[in-house]
Amino acid sequence: MARSVEFNEEEAIQKAMVVFWEKGYNGASLRDLTDAMKINSSSLYNTIGDKHELFVRCVKYYTDTRKKDLDRRLKSARSSFEILVKYINDSVESIIGKESCLAIKTAFEVASSDKRVKDILKADSDYAYRFLHSLISRAMEEGKIAKDEDPELLADYFISTWTGWNEAYILHKDPAKIKRMSQYFIKQISK
Repeated sequence: MARSVEFNEEEAIQKAMVVFWEKGYNGASLRDLTDAMKINSSSLYNTIGDKHELFVRCVKYYTDTRKKDLDRRLKSARSSFEILVKYINDSVESIIGKESCLAIKTAFEVASSDKRVKDILKADSDYAYRFLHSLISRAMEEGKIAKDEDPELLADYFISTWTGWNEAYILHKDPAKIKRMSQYFIKQISK
């Protein structure tokens, strides 16, 4: 009689996500993943599927978590500009506290050759863009960002700048540099 598979799938996905985050898709072995998840490979295959399916679920879990964070921020009682500044500062703390962003690492390693992963990451980026565009537009209405700014351009610019901060931190490991760049960005968008 086959043994029943009993484990918390969400916890297992979280643990596997950390492995993918640290080692990348190609660097993470099946053994690394099952050891972190504390399951055997047959349990993985029977419940989730193969390594690729596990990776897709991890990326989806990561982006869903980011979406929930953005939604929570929008419900804040703070002004739109304060939410934006806090988001920028929190993003910097995230960059210097981890080994880059899983979505960025995945975009460069996997998304160019994997449509499912690319679609998940594109949806994540589009959601972040709408979040930023909304905050920037509202901050313009509040008089905190100049009315002649282009919220579409600023949202796109922030997303690409944030990606650059991730790269700069990977290469230089200089928290002060990232913090200075973020404060300069805030200063540039402030009225």
